[in-house]
Amino acid sequence: MFDVSNFRVVVGIDFGTIYSGYAFANKTDPDEIISQDTWPDQKGTLRTPTVLQYDNHWNVFKWGYPALTEYETLKKKKISARNETQTVEMFKLHLIDTLGHQKPPLPKGLTCWKAITDYLKALNQSIKKTLLIKWPELHYHSQVLKIMTIPAELDGNTLCMMRKCAYEAEIINTLDSKDLVFATEPEATAIYCVRSLNLKPGSAFLVVDCDLDTVDLTLRTFLATRKLSKVTDRTGDFCGSTFVDREFIKYIASVVGESAMRIFKEKHKVAFQYMIKQFCDRVKFVFDGDREKFETTNFEFDVGRFCPELMQYVQGDKKKRMKEEDWIIELDYETVKSCFDPVVNRILQLIETQLGRSRLATSAIFLVGELSESIYLLQRVRRKFSSKVDTIAVPPFPLAAVARGAVYYGLDISFEVAAGPSLARPSFEATAGPSLADPSLGVNAVTTRVVKRYGIKFKSEWKPGDPLSRRTADGHIYVFKTIAQREIMISDDSEFTYELIPSSNQTQVEVDFYTTCRDDVRYCDELGVVSLGQLLI
Repeated sequence: MFDVSNFRVVVGIDFGTIYSGYAFANKTDPDEIISQDTWPDQKGTLRTPTVLQYDNHWNVFKWGYPALTEYETLKKKKISARNETQTVEMFKLHLIDTLGHQKPPLPKGLTCWKAITDYLKALNQSIKKTLLIKWPELHYHSQVLKIMTIPAELDGNTLCMMRKCAYEAEIINTLDSKDLVFATEPEATAIYCVRSLNLKPGSAFLVVDCDLDTVDLTLRTFLATRKLSKVTDRTGDFCGSTFVDREFIKYIASVVGESAMRIFKEKHKVAFQYMIKQFCDRVKFVFDGDREKFETTNFEFDVGRFCPELMQYVQGDKKKRMKEEDWIIELDYETVKSCFDPVVNRILQLIETQLGRSRLATSAIFLVGELSESIYLLQRVRRKFSSKVDTIAVPPFPLAAVARGAVYYGLDISFEVAAGPSLARPSFEATAGPSLADPSLGVNAVTTRVVKRYGIKFKSEWKPGDPLSRRTADGHIYVFKTIAQREIMISDDSEFTYELIPSSNQTQVEVDFYTTCRDDVRYCDELGVVSLGQLLI
């Protein structure tokens, strides 16, 4: 049985695509969860960029925010930044097989596993230093339980590689250490929402994770057995916080010129990000949609103050006009609203679709992620759905929801996820500790719904109309044969069978298993199909 009695401290590690962070708590005071807010060259922010800067020998030169700023510093010093260093971002996306060719390229000579290990090592050094300052007598590798969050799409093989990365990053001191447990990001977020706002057992609730690029929605039920059951598939779209920023940039570009904005963005990456930050602090997270209130507030953007580097690229009539306006761009109500509405309207559509797919009455809608801090978004969601949903809220520290939810999970071993391995603690091959299906944990069978399609690689007779390129020498074709359909209700002891008839001289058969979220898959090598492994019978 998985025993957490030796652990004094739980750390939730949110290893994110664009930003990462962590939170922690002592078991003696579980209600006091602390989110780390001090980073290299940063203070007061709950996350730091998931960015690395390497020297020309692939040694880590900088990490986090300094890795973004150092490139521009080298350019100002007229040092060849391109030859001396390599800045690497978004390497976490290489974990997700379903992205296919959409993964960002890595520099030649660098693997995603090295980048992940190097970043986790830097993050771990911060974690260890912070904990030992607070509790000097703490034994890091025997008294600290680390809960690392991962994308829900990862398979067992990738989890094994992630564990190896954690070992090489010195998060754990043995590969089979019980100090590390993996949890999926959506479920950690759901746990945080339930715990932070005291949702009652039996309630159905919708989590809307409005992160930087994407918005993900999952409808769940908080069962009386303190488990989470998924009611609908996780859905979403590319309509996150950065899309509001893009609309703002488009407007500024229409004033100063698209060419000027493009050059500014390419040559002054840090200054460009600073400009966006000023928009967020002064407009994006202040705007609430109230026209009368807006008209009494002076919303303007001072180019000379917030992005002076942009001024040198503005040409012609636009430069003349900007000089006449003292390089100040006025932001009227309709302009600011137009930055939000395409994004907010899409989020409202996604929420309506998710609520419409469930027969259960939804008790609460929780908004988390960066855009959840938008007063305007919260107001629009409440205006549209308050007649149907009792509670529409943003939990405390919405940017740290994943890390803090992971801490809650580690603190409360009885808080489990029904019928699924995603937050489970199975054997080392997957994560660490026993499975949720382990009868020693006293876990009852809970009815849930299959949210993926499972199948095998099946040899079928090739027919006219099938791709000629897939025809084998003996006139057959290999297809995805569905064993378990999506959307069907099952319990823990449900079985799915398919009869395979061997040939007269056959002594064994190799069965390849696959899974996908798509309904239109025909072949096992299509985008979105993930191998689960092979069974020799």
